[in-house]
Amino acid sequence: MISLTIAGSDSGGGAGIQADIKTFQELGVFGTTVITALTDQNTKGVHGVFKVTPQFVQQQLSSVLEDFSIKSIKTGMLYSTEIIEAAAAVLREQKIPLVLDPVMIAKGGEKLLQNSAVEALIEQLLPLTTICTPNIPEAEVLTGMSIKDSKDMERAARSILQMGSDWVVIKGGHTGEKDAVDRVYGHDAAFTMTTPRKKTDHTHGTGCTFSAAITANLAKGYTIPEAIIEAKKFVHLAISHPLFIGSGKGPTNHFAFNQQKGVCEVVVNEA
Repeated sequence: MISLTIAGSDSGGGAGIQADIKTFQELGVFGTTVITALTDQNTKGVHGVFKVTPQFVQQQLSSVLEDFSIKSIKTGMLYSTEIIEAAAAVLREQKIPLVLDPVMIAKGGEKLLQNSAVEALIEQLLPLTTICTPNIPEAEVLTGMSIKDSKDMERAARSILQMGSDWVVIKGGHTGEKDAVDRVYGHDAAFTMTTPRKKTDHTHGTGCTFSAAITANLAKGYTIPEAIIEAKKFVHLAISHPLFIGSGKGPTNHFAFNQQKGVCEVVVNEA
């Protein structure tokens, strides 16, 4: 079982390519990578970005796909219109499940996707997407909607489905709800996933980790709902058992899922 991540490198090790590889490894999937950007960052924030050329992104992607039997792909930080177009040109020729994590802003507020690239993400990649995993601010950017409650989340998800994605998971981490409620929508199905909200600053890389866990689960042959629910367990355990690393927004604990033997209560209800 082999998965591929197309994303940026996090020198602090908590998000991006590093989080994806750790997640793949913990879930028993071999990870391959296409690096789109190098970031100078730690738990205090992103201090610099060095963009990889679109040509070299495409070269990496072609090399991996021609040699490995890739079962699932995810995208994270893509940064620019040119990189999105380069990746889409190759991915358009594939029939491999694609998880799109529309990474736009780092935990510290730094932009990881140029404003001009949002349209390219919508037009070039969403029509190729199996599962899109935006948080609320990202869903607002994608749809142009203001999201205040669960009804807004559903409207935004339906809009993203119309853009081409087969499934959408709108993550509930930015709501004021007592519990963390993620809302999942397909064209013919919908459900919610609820876990207790954890009060912690150690949440760096949660979005990357969640989407990587979905990607790994797809490679293992899980159905789409199963892949999403099991990924929720993985990331919730990673948040619930922090490593207390760094002096800022620390990383999640990718070891926790196997250390806790995957024991995590996720309440799933029809939406």
